[in-house]
Amino acid sequence: MARRTQGRSAGLTRDRIAAAAVALVDRDGLERFGVRRLADELGVDPMSIYNHIKGKAALLDAISEAVLTEMSTGIAAESDTWEEIARRTAHHYRRTACRHPHVVPLLATRPQNSPVALAALEQLVSAMRTGGVPDDVIADAPLMLFGFLNGYLLALLGGEPGSPATVPAFDPEVYPTMATLAPRMTDFGSVQEFDRLLDMMLAGIRHRATGI
Repeated sequence: MARRTQGRSAGLTRDRIAAAAVALVDRDGLERFGVRRLADELGVDPMSIYNHIKGKAALLDAISEAVLTEMSTGIAAESDTWEEIARRTAHHYRRTACRHPHVVPLLATRPQNSPVALAALEQLVSAMRTGGVPDDVIADAPLMLFGFLNGYLLALLGGEPGSPATVPAFDPEVYPTMATLAPRMTDFGSVQEFDRLLDMMLAGIRHRATGI
């Protein structure tokens, strides 16, 4: 693609740059991502991008924000309980991550301080306070939820793109207990497994909040 001249005349916006960056990462992965390659995709001089987003670190944050914006649509209604919000957030996050597996390391390793990320957290913690959950439990809940989500999704999506998620075969002579449990792990990566693990995590929060 032929490049246009430096400056704002190329019709660039922050949102357009972020969308193109997400598409480039989806296609080629984070390892090959760079400002020059993005500029080539957009047909602009790299400095045109810097007029809108100041540096590669800010560009990576813009990618995360764009994906989280996609994830956040329709998460909560005013009448939802905190568990309904947490569960819906988790499923939206999982589906979005599966659409953008190369972006998951950014979500898991970079601080998510964008307005869309903070708004999602505010919905959750406000519903928890409305539901009578103690503040010391509320303060820990976002880290518990997203620690679980990011760890699970990194394990699920961290392999080669397109390769099926599988549980390794365990030698019963060396790992007898794991070999016995292996038949119960055959749905690794499924929605059913995700729901079971999510139930365990939410039950832990509920137990701390109520003792039940």
